Amino acid sequence: MSIGPQPPLQLTLEQRLAEFDSVPLFMKSLPEEETDDPMIAALQSLAYEGSPDAAMVSEWSYIEIAQNFKEQGNDYFKGKRFREALGFYSQGIDAKPTDVVLQEALLCNRAACNLELKNNGSVLRDCSKALTLNSKSSKAFYRSALALVALERVDEALDCCDRCLKFDPENKGVQALRLRSQEIKAAKEKKEQTRLAELQKAKEVKYKLNVAFRERNLIAIPKKDGSQNPFAPHFDPEDPTDSTLIIPVFFLYPQYATSDVIPEFVEDTPFAAHLAAMFPPRALPPNWDVKGEYVDGQLVIYAMTHRKRLLKVGKKMTLRDVCSAAKGKVGEPWDGLEVKDGCLTFAVLLKGDVEKNWVEEYKSTKDT
Repeated sequence: MSIGPQPPLQLTLEQRLAEFDSVPLFMKSLPEEETDDPMIAALQSLAYEGSPDAAMVSEWSYIEIAQNFKEQGNDYFKGKRFREALGFYSQGIDAKPTDVVLQEALLCNRAACNLELKNNGSVLRDCSKALTLNSKSSKAFYRSALALVALERVDEALDCCDRCLKFDPENKGVQALRLRSQEIKAAKEKKEQTRLAELQKAKEVKYKLNVAFRERNLIAIPKKDGSQNPFAPHFDPEDPTDSTLIIPVFFLYPQYATSDVIPEFVEDTPFAAHLAAMFPPRALPPNWDVKGEYVDGQLVIYAMTHRKRLLKVGKKMTLRDVCSAAKGKVGEPWDGLEVKDGCLTFAVLLKGDVEKNWVEEYKSTKDT
């Protein structure tokens, strides 16, 4: 004979299902003979007569039915089978027990299942019903607060915690939840303040850029389908006066239908400095320059204004100088350089025939 505790008897699925036949609520069929079991008698009355016989179905029978569902739900909840547990608690509620404490427990337990299932609206509805039965239901307040936190309704969650702590001041769970709600609220407020500050800063920068554009005769032409440019005009962060513009610039080479981008062209930098860096005399030419003709000293730059005027850029001219030169004459419509999708564009050409032919073609196109 074995001594000490024995391992639990392992039952087969069929044996477990057979056990349910002894529980009135789970019987596949009810016995036809009379019985002293009030639960079976109540179910017989419902099954055979269509409505409960007041003499057979006593008030406490309904309570016992609901209690049985509650216990079944508790077992499933402990096993983390929350959807099944919710079904049992719902059946207990539908049994309409007259015991207010039991009704409250069923509602709070179903709310606990819905919390796990993230059905936060259902949690709030059940807790509200529980609070109509017992205005000092700590569980109802606690679970309401949890659902409200999940819904980011932090102020309401704090209100639930405060109401609960008035009559249950030592409730550790509610105390901890209130502290967490306060932290969430503080973080949310800080995030909102940061967002508003960033919006205000962006608004101020945009206004300042618009002013700078007007002063420099720059005309912004945004893309209709939104910007695709990873670079954007901005003020030089190294300028303590915050007044020097840096603008992305495209150098177009019409002879070869290609281009380069200078992502940060400081407006006080001469164009000659960029040409010297990009096309030094003894360096390997770009892949597209098949004849090796594009060399500093052999190139000329043109700017095109909004009104299709051509401006020849001198060697020593800076971007700011070209912007000033783009200004329309007195009495004529406003003119300036177009900033398309955040970039300025200039044509870079070989001196001589390439330059001459391109200028003639541009002027003929403008006239048409």
